[in-house]
Amino acid sequence: MPEFPNIIHFAIPFFILSMLLELYVTTRDKFKETKGYETKDAFASIAMGLGNVFLGFLSKALVLGAFVLIYENFRIFTIPIAWWSFILIFFADDISYYWFHRISHECRLFWASHVVHHSSQYYNLSTALRQTWSGGFYSFIFWLWMPLVGFHPAMILLQMSISLLYQFWIHTEAIDKMPKWFEAVFNTPSHHRVHHGSNPIYLDRNHAGILIIWDKLFGTFQPELENESVQYGLVKNINTYNPVKIAFIEWYNMFKDALSGKKSFKDRWNYITKPPGWKHDGTGKVSDDLRNEWLKQQHYDV
Repeated sequence: MPEFPNIIHFAIPFFILSMLLELYVTTRDKFKETKGYETKDAFASIAMGLGNVFLGFLSKALVLGAFVLIYENFRIFTIPIAWWSFILIFFADDISYYWFHRISHECRLFWASHVVHHSSQYYNLSTALRQTWSGGFYSFIFWLWMPLVGFHPAMILLQMSISLLYQFWIHTEAIDKMPKWFEAVFNTPSHHRVHHGSNPIYLDRNHAGILIIWDKLFGTFQPELENESVQYGLVKNINTYNPVKIAFIEWYNMFKDALSGKKSFKDRWNYITKPPGWKHDGTGKVSDDLRNEWLKQQHYDV
């Protein structure tokens, strides 16, 4: 088993210094229209990040065990650890992240853990630290194909960390737009601000990790509009700074919807597998419904 450094742990001082710099920059007059930082919200995000790191010692053992089991017993090929295999795994990991991220918005079981990251009504570098406490124990299934085709488990975990590290800097309002060529290929603060928007036009868009090309290829890309300021948070905000509530409130709501009342087994199952907002009686609205209503109001063709 080759040993690669845990770059997330090494990056913690960088995270702290970056947040302090952003705090300084966004308090200047030039950025007076940005929401900047709110103390309770920022500390809630940091608490979620610390919890994620602590639980990561358990979840990463599970993930590594699953990867090693598949790699050692079922791999189809053996991809060596070489410069060219790091190029391959970059793309393999990034498209895996795209589909994990997209499904996390389209299936309530995965949304129950991912909603944590969207629960802040602020958008700054501390928001990047607002990470799930539960997702690490099951979201890795989107990467299981990689050890099967022959990528070494250590390489997979390293590339997953690189992707997570890249996504830290895009959680800011301090950067408007990157150069056009960069915006065309890579995920940027502008693209990711859209992803964190609760505006109907922005819902469930821009699921990219590092490369925005997947969203453009699979029809989920939405540019940030000059006349539509991003409203951060959820369609229905949870309005709490309690880390435990932030971590588990959607799990509670999901099981409450699935298990309470008189419903068929199919309806109960659908509360777990259908998108957030779905209701068995037809009164619910998912993101596509909200977007189409908004487009009609704006006199756009749907």
